[in-house]
Amino acid sequence: MFPTRVLHYRDPAAVILGLKELRKQGLTPRGLLFVALDPRGETYIAIPEDLDAVANIRVGDKLSLIPPFEGRYFHFDAVHRLPGDSVLWKTGSAPEVAVAISEWLKGSSAKNVFLGCAPHVPGSWWTINERSPSVLLHELGFLDCVVTTTGILARKIDDTRLFHLDFQTLSQHGAPTEGWSDVFRSELGNILLIERRVLQYRLVITCEQGLIEIDVSHLPDLVIETARVPMRSGFGVVGRIDGGAFAVTSGTIEPWGLTNMSPAMLVGSPTGSLLELPRTLRAMPLDE
Repeated sequence: MFPTRVLHYRDPAAVILGLKELRKQGLTPRGLLFVALDPRGETYIAIPEDLDAVANIRVGDKLSLIPPFEGRYFHFDAVHRLPGDSVLWKTGSAPEVAVAISEWLKGSSAKNVFLGCAPHVPGSWWTINERSPSVLLHELGFLDCVVTTTGILARKIDDTRLFHLDFQTLSQHGAPTEGWSDVFRSELGNILLIERRVLQYRLVITCEQGLIEIDVSHLPDLVIETARVPMRSGFGVVGRIDGGAFAVTSGTIEPWGLTNMSPAMLVGSPTGSLLELPRTLRAMPLDE
């Protein structure tokens, strides 16, 4: 879609300095395309070759890019700044890098950054700062954590339910290990994937037997189903463009999640309605 370049940093301190320099050159959170760590813990960041093009990049565009890294890497999906400056991220194991990115986001007045779609084992981590122990939310069963205006929304492994942890409860407990409440139950089987961000209070969840769009504007009290698309194809929604296309990935359906995911494809929907997707999706072949 557009040329990219990959920057290599050997330690978290270099990441901090590198991000500061990139900001001076005009990079904003929108221009962070991929962030990944190699098995040695060194960091690789992909950005546009032309930083002037950053303003035209949308979340859906990022999700449709092919990762520029070959080999075994631990990929970030997203980094979220939470109240009290705690950090939630989705990747391998990289608290110092996650905190560095979070601090960089703060300097841009951004609450989060969403990155490209790459196949990897899913996981979610939370920490107060780089010196504090990290909570491995996936070891508690919680995956695909998404931040809403009221708290954190997550699916559970091998489960049909969505769970919510409101910010007040998180503050009281000091860590996201307690206080999760069941707020929604899928009628299309286990929930395999959650769209990476809430857009106009709407969110798509990918289930074993299809896609469901929900309205989260009434959290923490209520989640409302607004659309349902039954299908057993292996397609999943990871994001969307404001008022336009959905970013759709494909993968293998397993009871615990959607695995072997491919980079997303942008599938047009003039009104942004999930109900318009089935015919287009069914006509698109899955990768073998």
